[in-house]
Amino acid sequence: MKNQSVTNNLDWISVIAYAVLVILGWLNIYSSSLSLSEDGFSLDFSQFYGKQLFSIALAVPLIFIVLSVEAKFYEKFASIIYVVGLLALAGLFVFGKTVKGQANWYSFGAFGLQPSEFVKAATSLALAKYLSDVQVNLKEMNRQIQAIGIFFLPMLLIVVHDPGSALIFTVFFFVLYREGLPPWYLWTGLIAVVLFFLSLLIKPWAVILIAFTITVLVYYRSRIVDRNIIASAIVMILISGFVFSVDYVFESVFKQHHRDRFNILLGKEVDMKGIGYNTNQSEIAIGSGGWFGKGYLEGTQTKGGFVPEQHTDYIFTTVGEEWGFFGSLVVIALFVGLIFRIIYLAERQKTKFSRVYGYCVACILFIHFFVNIAMVAGIFPTIGVPLPFFSYGGSGLWGFTILLFIFLKMDANKVNEW
Repeated sequence: MKNQSVTNNLDWISVIAYAVLVILGWLNIYSSSLSLSEDGFSLDFSQFYGKQLFSIALAVPLIFIVLSVEAKFYEKFASIIYVVGLLALAGLFVFGKTVKGQANWYSFGAFGLQPSEFVKAATSLALAKYLSDVQVNLKEMNRQIQAIGIFFLPMLLIVVHDPGSALIFTVFFFVLYREGLPPWYLWTGLIAVVLFFLSLLIKPWAVILIAFTITVLVYYRSRIVDRNIIASAIVMILISGFVFSVDYVFESVFKQHHRDRFNILLGKEVDMKGIGYNTNQSEIAIGSGGWFGKGYLEGTQTKGGFVPEQHTDYIFTTVGEEWGFFGSLVVIALFVGLIFRIIYLAERQKTKFSRVYGYCVACILFIHFFVNIAMVAGIFPTIGVPLPFFSYGGSGLWGFTILLFIFLKMDANKVNEW
């Protein structure tokens, strides 16, 4: 059935939440771009806030283009879109422009594009396409490997240039879990993270002793029919190998600035003038806002430029300082509300393809939101993950806009899917 209108049956709750977040984001970018000497409103398109306003203006026709395309197009050409995305990532190794030590941009004069921001939508479409096939059963190992491979490929291409962006793709495990992936994958990932941090804090033999004690307790508390001493022994061997490999990976694979950030997070180094400066200033800015904030454009930490990269990864510090605790809660509530709204819409879809894609959208927005807030609050290492719709950057804004409105188009079209 042909589209009657690009806005027919559109979920306006999601659209309004998107628009409010974009507007609030720009207001905070504007504030973080001003210096102490500037007073009153001004508009300079050479400044960050001017460039972001231009990106927002371009996002409007982009939304109409996404909504004008037939919903079935995204399913039919999902594989092609995915391959184009992979080629764009591979091309960075030859044509990529290095920005702040990372060759993850294409440069077109004064204009630049970061393909990893768009590949999130492409990967979501490809995963939804694969999982919506009738024969796919995630209880089968070969299907699990194939599904994981869909998001593992872009991860491999991105991790060389931008480990933070590559981390985002692990969130697709939650989408697979929703569609039938055995839960041991999630437990394995959680245990690996805990073991990794423990291995950085204490001696490897102590970590193995803790793991052995827990394994023995689990073994003897299990029902007799579930006990398998061989499987338990294999688990301990794998845990031991992982624990002893952490030090090598940390020292030989991680770059120095990554090691420094983990050490700061774990309290092993206190370098408030060096690698820990960003996090320390971020905490000061947020804490100084109190309950109600200092007022819009009145943040001394913000206007003084004490927080580096405040318009991008640390944009939430402006909210904390100028809008305070209650203002921060409002922004957090908007993000949480939008994410839950997308999950609600995903569950009422009439096709598996659109449901899976909806969960991909919700999970990507959640991991960005969670990691960014945790990062600026000093409870997660600084890994360069932007706040969706809020942080400065045309590629990020357009990528998240495409990601969201493809799903809203699918949702609006569900009445025609029978």
